[in-house]
Amino acid sequence: MDLRNWTAPETQTPENAQGSAVDARGSDWSQQDLGERDLSGALLCRCNLRGSDLSQCKLEGADLRLAVYDSSTKFPENFDHQNSGAVGPGAKLNGAFLNNADLRGVDLRKAVLMGAYLSGTDLSGAILDGTAMAGADLRHANLRGAMCRGTRFGTSQLDMADFRGADLEAAALDCVESIRGADFSLCRGLDQQLDTLLNREALELDQWNPLTRSSTRTSLESLKAKNGSGNQN
Repeated sequence: MDLRNWTAPETQTPENAQGSAVDARGSDWSQQDLGERDLSGALLCRCNLRGSDLSQCKLEGADLRLAVYDSSTKFPENFDHQNSGAVGPGAKLNGAFLNNADLRGVDLRKAVLMGAYLSGTDLSGAILDGTAMAGADLRHANLRGAMCRGTRFGTSQLDMADFRGADLEAAALDCVESIRGADFSLCRGLDQQLDTLLNREALELDQWNPLTRSSTRTSLESLKAKNGSGNQN
């Protein structure tokens, strides 16, 4: 390797990217029109592609694992981006290893994350509406302020998960494996499920969360008290 001509992957720009030798791992290519660039076999892992136009690019064999796209990203007509390992709306990420990934604010509407490994992952502010998460490992995950409307948590593990301020309207939490130490303070949309959640085992409800300095029971009861005071008004 000639270090005199070496460019750090995260600083790679689209202007200099052409051919299978492209290494743009972790780079920010958002809001770019990439034209007819040949990116066959390129390393685009963790690349930010939100709002970018890749519709005329050659992407055969490109590595897009953990690259982030959104609803305005354009891919070639015959390119199956939802099964490419990239993260975005409708992504098929069953069983994916996403432990400790930085997915803050990512749009994952109607994505499929069944059995995915998301322990320690930062999903704060993410859009998870309609996402399927049955069997996912969300232990110690950060979902502060996330939009989880209609999210199907199924048999997922939520131990120590931080849901503070999340919107859980119509989210399915009745069959989750465990909520031990999870914090639901300031959540919205849990009205119909509060009693069910508060009937779970004391081992789960009375677990102290050292990060949020609250127990699961305390966080849920705070929502019940808030709803009760609201009804009185």
